[in-house]
Amino acid sequence: MALLLWKAFDFFEVSQVKLGDDETRSLFENNEISSVCSGSDSLFIGSDNGYVRIIGPSWKIVRSFHAHETGRITHMRQVEGTSLLVTVSEDLSNEPVLKVWALDKPVKKTGLPTCLSTLSIHNGRKQFPISSFTALDDLSQLAVGFANGAVTVIRGDLIHDRGTKQRIVYESEEPITGVEFVADPKLTTLFVATTSKLLKLVISGKGQGQPPRTIEDAGCAAGCMTVNNKTGDIIVVRDDAVYYYSSEGRGLCFANDGVTSLVSTFQDYVALIAPPPASGSGGSDSIRRRFGGTNTESLFNAARFTMVDPSLQIVAHSESLISEVKVIFQIWGDLYILTQDGKVNRYHEKSLQQRLELLYQRNLFPLAINLAQKSGMDLQQQNVIYRKYGDHLYQKGDYDSAMSQYIKAIDNTEPSQVIRKFLDTQRIHNLIEYLEELHERHKATADHTTLLLNCYAKLKDVDKLEKFIKSEGDLKFDLETAITMCRQGGYFEQAAYLATKHGENDLVVDILIEDSKNYAEALDFIWHLDAETAYPCLMKYARVLLENCPSDTTKIFIDYYTGKYKPKVHKVPLEETQTISSGGFVAGATTAVQNLTSLLPLPYMNTSAIPTPTGQGSQATISDAGAIIEPETNGDPKYTPPPPRTAFSSFIDHSDEFIVFLEACLKEDSLNESDKADIYTTLFEMYLHKASERKGMQREEWELKAKKLIEGREVPIENSNVLLLSHLSDFRDGTTLVKEQSGLLSDIFRSYTSAKDTRGAIKALRKYGPEEPQLYPAALAYFTSDARILEEAGPEELANVLDKIDRDGLMAPLQVIQTLGSNAVATMGMIKPYLRETITRERREIASNRRQTNSFRKETEAKRAEMAELGTKPAVFQAQRCPGCGGLLELPAVHFLCKHSFHQRCLKQQGGGGEDGAEAEVECPVCAVNNAAVRAMKRSQDERADRHDLFKDALEKGDERERFRTVAQWFGQGVMGAGTAE
Repeated sequence: MALLLWKAFDFFEVSQVKLGDDETRSLFENNEISSVCSGSDSLFIGSDNGYVRIIGPSWKIVRSFHAHETGRITHMRQVEGTSLLVTVSEDLSNEPVLKVWALDKPVKKTGLPTCLSTLSIHNGRKQFPISSFTALDDLSQLAVGFANGAVTVIRGDLIHDRGTKQRIVYESEEPITGVEFVADPKLTTLFVATTSKLLKLVISGKGQGQPPRTIEDAGCAAGCMTVNNKTGDIIVVRDDAVYYYSSEGRGLCFANDGVTSLVSTFQDYVALIAPPPASGSGGSDSIRRRFGGTNTESLFNAARFTMVDPSLQIVAHSESLISEVKVIFQIWGDLYILTQDGKVNRYHEKSLQQRLELLYQRNLFPLAINLAQKSGMDLQQQNVIYRKYGDHLYQKGDYDSAMSQYIKAIDNTEPSQVIRKFLDTQRIHNLIEYLEELHERHKATADHTTLLLNCYAKLKDVDKLEKFIKSEGDLKFDLETAITMCRQGGYFEQAAYLATKHGENDLVVDILIEDSKNYAEALDFIWHLDAETAYPCLMKYARVLLENCPSDTTKIFIDYYTGKYKPKVHKVPLEETQTISSGGFVAGATTAVQNLTSLLPLPYMNTSAIPTPTGQGSQATISDAGAIIEPETNGDPKYTPPPPRTAFSSFIDHSDEFIVFLEACLKEDSLNESDKADIYTTLFEMYLHKASERKGMQREEWELKAKKLIEGREVPIENSNVLLLSHLSDFRDGTTLVKEQSGLLSDIFRSYTSAKDTRGAIKALRKYGPEEPQLYPAALAYFTSDARILEEAGPEELANVLDKIDRDGLMAPLQVIQTLGSNAVATMGMIKPYLRETITRERREIASNRRQTNSFRKETEAKRAEMAELGTKPAVFQAQRCPGCGGLLELPAVHFLCKHSFHQRCLKQQGGGGEDGAEAEVECPVCAVNNAAVRAMKRSQDERADRHDLFKDALEKGDERERFRTVAQWFGQGVMGAGTAE
């Protein structure tokens, strides 16, 4: 593409430099300048008379010195960042002279800079002018090209003047038009240009010493070769194009408009100087025709200065120069041109914003974007350009392209500004694209998510909705909003998928129950959760689940509250992943969900492939039937079961399931006493509740269960609760059982009598009478309280009661008569047998007592007579044998008043006498046992005579009917007698 076809701009501000003083003006106007170089914030000018003048930023000569005695200074090089200056002077009568100056080291006597080294540049003793010159930054190597086609390389230490070596590295018949170094840490390459060739040779590094290698069989004119210091590329300008070269070979190029006399680089620009066209040239004629014909001939006789940016393919500046260009240099951040008439023009690049504004004016937004990126503009400012470009395209009606630009500027563009433009129904696809990008970059708000899902719903685009919610990576939207919108739009499966994927288990259950009405699957989902997570979900929807899945819900309640709950684990076989219905998207969606179930800890196992609000389309479903479900078996459940009473309210109106739950909990041994009491009480109440709903045999069965539940002494149910529940449910067995366990047998009997339940009273009397004898007097009073009751009980039962009372002495006969005589129910004929038996028995007892009294009296009199006889009459002993040894009795013998006689020796052997023969108190061995028993009895009576507490206990704890006998017995034992002195 020719430069004339590139878009042209004016990116530079052009001004003529005002020289600082007369001396400087005189220097430039007299045209004595032979060479120019810049560096280290100074401009160096070499003159024909060998002087070097240094000009500062104020464009005044700040210093000058006589560098060479003979010849004109044709080339100079200042080493950037140092005070070193290289000058080369030429005098065709002698070899060129090169000097290195230390500008910061003046000579004390003259004040001139110190010349560090001086050498003559060899050219095989051929006197030809220098056509090109270059040097490395460290001055370790310099290259000089001559007009006769020779290139001399100088090596050595010019700074410390330690000697140098010169070698002609190339010779040709064409003049040398340019030499440039390209150096890197391992390799230094010298590029040489002639009028017909471009060559390179390695000066140092791998390949050194090899002959020059031709890069291209085309050279360039003098001044048409330079190096881009930023990239290290060699730039060669020919009439047809501008070429770039590197160590690897030729690179990019762009077309040139014609002859070029001078080239230079400035930042990213390439500056080209075209000489005035020769008269009659075709190129000139074409330009004239383009700009107005022959009237502009004077204009086109001038030189042309063009500044191009190859990367942007634009002409950044172009102007005609009346005077011929002598040199181009850059310093102080600007580009300068020195013309033959001594004028210096400054080219100052406009600010980036100014350049962008020029592009905006011409709606060249893509070019503005490229310029901003090349200039390193930050992304926030680049987004402004994208937004302007988008606005431009939107105004043109190119909505798709406009949206692509808005998306590029999405990072710092207020989304509402773009969204408002695309709210029209016809542009909804663009709006979706923008909203999706907002979510992709995590810049979407809940409102953006709502709008995007509404767009999907409006278009009924389930594919995009699926793709959006199942996108990989981090969550790109507000989860709660997305789930809410899916539920409102009827996309329940997608809502459940989102909730499952992101661990919102409670929302999954909400969706399955409240939206999908899929109770069995909701329960199955809960069963796959860990214990801590499953509990709140289960409790929240317990009643609904019990209503629709009573048995399974009851089972999970039992497992959880008995500490046996273990989450189910789905293992999906590989072949199941191929179970899909027709349609590619169906297969992909199903596989995605199925893969998710194997990755997520809380899988959602029944995901429809294409769920829509209307349920249309074929579906692929993965359910529990297609999975291998295995409960975890390793280890005990790692949770603490809650108290069973927390589940009671969930079973309202589900009494059968409640009973199953309570009975299962009751089998657990780990329940504490409080929980056991709650379960027993509630289960007892439920049994009674079920009994109240039934009749006949079924009622008896439930009552029997209730009765068995509260039987036993270890039942942890409070009696007050049993009594209250039994009373409310009219369950008499419960009341009776509690009273039994509490020992309130009389209350049981009275409950029957107060209810006029004669059969129940008789039954209670027979059951509890042996334990509670006082029931018989109460029964007697009850039976004779009413004729109807007596008739129900019958004479035999009354006779049995009277017989028991009489036999056990429960009532005195007078009390019986008084009880029966309180009303006219009992007749004399009914109690005649009782009275006859009582009177007969008392008569027998009186007669027996009298006989015993007479016997005791006679025995007492006989004892008294015997004692008197012993005290007053001599005793006759007639015993012939000794009871101790059985031998004949012989003296010495001992006789006792009890008529027993013993040998004295036999008594001694039995411990009856002392060793000294003194006679001690001796007792008959035969009667000693009985006498000791009598003495012990007497001693016990004496001791008990002072224990009045024992006497009181005997009276209080003994039979009431025998109290007189007790008093008589204790009186006979001396408890009421006066003590006798011994």
